[in-house]
Amino acid sequence: MAAIPSATWRMFEQRISGKPLAKGLDAVSDAGIGLVGRFVPRRRRFLRQAEKILALEKHFSEMANAKLRQRSRELREIFRCNRDNSSDLERAFALVREVAYRQIGERPFLVQVAGALALEDGCITEMATGEGKTLTATMPVTVAGWRGRGCHVITVNDYLAGRDAEWMGRIYDFCGLTVAHIEQQTPPAERRAAYLADITYCTNKEVAADFLRDRLVLGRLRGLCSTLLAKMATSGGQATDRLVQRGLHYAIVDEADSILVDEAVTPLIISGQAPNPEQVESFHQAADIAGQLQPEADYRVNPRYREVELTDQGSSRLTELTDGLGGVWKGTRRRLEMINQALTAKELYLLGKHYVIEDDKIVIVDEFTGRMMPDRTWRDGLHQAIEAKEDVEINAPKATYARISFQRFFRIYRKLSGMTGTASEASAEFWQIYHMPVVTIPTNRPCIRKKFPTIVLPTESAKWTRIVDEIRDIHEIGRPILVGTRTVRASEHVSELLKSENLEHQVLNAVYHRQEAQIVAEAGQRGKITVATNMAGRGTDIKLGRRVTGLGGLHVIAAEPNESARIDRQLFGRGARQGDPGSAQGIFSLEDEVVSRYAKTIAAGLKKRYGNAKEYMSSAFVRSVFRLAQSRAERLALRQRKSVLRTDHWLDEQLGFTGAE
Repeated sequence: MAAIPSATWRMFEQRISGKPLAKGLDAVSDAGIGLVGRFVPRRRRFLRQAEKILALEKHFSEMANAKLRQRSRELREIFRCNRDNSSDLERAFALVREVAYRQIGERPFLVQVAGALALEDGCITEMATGEGKTLTATMPVTVAGWRGRGCHVITVNDYLAGRDAEWMGRIYDFCGLTVAHIEQQTPPAERRAAYLADITYCTNKEVAADFLRDRLVLGRLRGLCSTLLAKMATSGGQATDRLVQRGLHYAIVDEADSILVDEAVTPLIISGQAPNPEQVESFHQAADIAGQLQPEADYRVNPRYREVELTDQGSSRLTELTDGLGGVWKGTRRRLEMINQALTAKELYLLGKHYVIEDDKIVIVDEFTGRMMPDRTWRDGLHQAIEAKEDVEINAPKATYARISFQRFFRIYRKLSGMTGTASEASAEFWQIYHMPVVTIPTNRPCIRKKFPTIVLPTESAKWTRIVDEIRDIHEIGRPILVGTRTVRASEHVSELLKSENLEHQVLNAVYHRQEAQIVAEAGQRGKITVATNMAGRGTDIKLGRRVTGLGGLHVIAAEPNESARIDRQLFGRGARQGDPGSAQGIFSLEDEVVSRYAKTIAAGLKKRYGNAKEYMSSAFVRSVFRLAQSRAERLALRQRKSVLRTDHWLDEQLGFTGAE
């Protein structure tokens, strides 16, 4: 494969803006190209080019600041006029390395430069936790700023957007570039100015919402020609004067697997108030009716596909219970929709896992990060059904003005790249959805993390007992411990068990999210016990305290497998960063949700055989059952994401809303 010119692969990797997913033989051919493309030696090429860039270090380190600024202006002119070549790119990256050292005291390592080259090439760059992805991005971001078309650096929350813009801003300022960031509270005038900056840090939610708002402002204007004609016809361009974005040219996505995969199916919706007291009352009625229906007899739940279906008896029972009710209950189809949402809320959406109640409001909890999302609601009446279930104030469903999924939105960019600590497991999806290959960059120092074999116990109660025993034994040594859970409910349960053993600890979940920075800052200190949902694995940095290194570093315990092995790896990556010592181990049970949903028959057989066993199971076969369950879950999730993307394209064709740029 090394003989294939890189230009040939760039032809295959061209952006797929506005194009629907391939089908049939085209999809098979495209997947085959992506599979073969994994064997292209990109990493070796980037590392070799990075060595050339490091060889220029002496040349730039001897320059005075004034001379360095002059070279920066010269390179900016070259890139703005698109006259650059590979040697210009190498000089540009070498210059940014030197500027970074002078401005923030950090000079990117060889592997960081290789990662930056992968980003510039439009790849997903996989770099281990703690390897400095924020600094890595400054090199391609600076070049993108010099090109003059704007560069968006996408982060997972407002805090990181503001922090990174300020932290790296000194590098960009030295290179003659303007940098800004956007938060949820940023007013329209400041947003417009921020997007006009050379470099804009923002979250995926804010940039996609601004795109939708701009589309609403433009109305029927879809392309450049119609927009220019309208501007001339009105002698002022009333619509265009209210736009905040200047286009979607290039985006570098931090935590790319979270934004481009985990949140891909989340539709961003612009909506407005649509008061309907009668409809609100129907949600209360639906919750009461759902409480009178009996599982199995009146309805069946399919937890794997997260579906609820009425039986024939349940349909008859529903007709009886709604007899005499007016409004939406008169129509058969609408009646079934209402009760289906009520049953879905009752059986499949759990307090402490999928949502929490804060200030008497339902707040969604992200299943992948454990973070609260107060600005989001479930659609199609599900949010109101859950409000009725929990007996809190029901907010009337809103009228939808515009919608787009994140995967559809990011496919609009002319150039896209991303970076994350875990991407290889989703390499096929990154190719099929975004046409971006994954490049795994080696660590700067060898990783010395000890990964112990997974412990599997027959029941959840046995698992929690074993976890507490492990925590007690390791805590006696003085090592810090991080226990990762999938849900708020599980983290609170572990906390209660630790309290009963008089083990002092900290809890980090959606309920205590405001203390996140302080809790994480102390998680690597001697003797610390931290119980956290997956939110601890994103945008945080656990540093070891004094004398902890000699004890073995941070020990990470996964209390339950996630639906994706990639997320388990994120948790384990919290320990043993940058060559530090550390260890990790999973302690699971045959009653854990993932295996009981996606490998139910096998898990039931194992539980029947080992149900009375007090010792744990750790055979290769037992561990393979968990891998099988995760594999099935990942395949199902991919099908769902593809389905959402196809729906987006269908809506584009039928409604003619979202343009190509």
